[in-house]
Amino acid sequence: MTHTDIDITAELIRDLLRDQHPDLADRPVSLGARGWDNQLWRLGDDLAVRLPWATQSADALLRKEHAWLPTLAPRLPLPVPVPQRLGEPSARYPRPWLVTTWVPGEPADRAPATRAEEATDSLAAFLTALHQPAPDGAPVGRGRGGPLADHAEGFVQQLEAATGMGLVPEPDAVRAIWEDAVAAPGWAGPALWLHGDLHPANVLTADGTFCGVIDFGDLFAGDPAIDLAAPWILLPDGAAERFYAAYRPTPDTATLRRARGWALWRALAGILIGEAGVHGRPGGKPTWGPPGHTALRRLVAADRR
Repeated sequence: MTHTDIDITAELIRDLLRDQHPDLADRPVSLGARGWDNQLWRLGDDLAVRLPWATQSADALLRKEHAWLPTLAPRLPLPVPVPQRLGEPSARYPRPWLVTTWVPGEPADRAPATRAEEATDSLAAFLTALHQPAPDGAPVGRGRGGPLADHAEGFVQQLEAATGMGLVPEPDAVRAIWEDAVAAPGWAGPALWLHGDLHPANVLTADGTFCGVIDFGDLFAGDPAIDLAAPWILLPDGAAERFYAAYRPTPDTATLRRARGWALWRALAGILIGEAGVHGRPGGKPTWGPPGHTALRRLVAADRR
């Protein structure tokens, strides 16, 4: 992790806007959130500014969003933060930054979806629309669109660490699901557009259902199983089957097996980040742990049916 030495403030953002996008500089500026890679600042009523503040990879991720997301956004049935302007590195701030549309809502790690049917159908429609064949030259994932087996060693190490901390009550059952997922046949279809990071902090809710999807920094083309893990961690109990029935095309058995493996991977990461403060976040992100525990419970229970 490498947090910037520059203090990001409303005044800094106004200065950056005056230098590069002066027509936006007089809008009110207020802090929205400090995320994993970026800080998000609200700019007036309908825009936001995203500035990298932690990981070095955030610079490339912002540029990727700026290049690709505007072409995908019009077909998506949920609001997403569409890039409007790109800010280039300067003496005031030595990293790129984005002006995007503002997507209202509360992150699902703080306000989980409660209206099961509406949320399930909304998520299925969103991923059906997103998961279309990507063109040549589309970005590739950071290991998330390829074989699940590539993550096996790291997953087992983290499972053992979390078990040793008392964070995984049934590690043998979790390991069995993981091994089945790793053994599933790989994706044989075309590389599809994927969000790649559908954890609860990146999906917004309002009135008990989903109202937006944010943070497309991991946008890439590959195996849809990584996104099809989302129902286990985002939806209310018992909703996964309805989701897979509504999503098109209907996933085959191998894809569902891989999706369960990715769901375990996502859940375990959330538990460790949320409760153990690992992966460079001292003190953790407390709201990330409960969805991870819920997903593990659901997956183990489903495997026993």
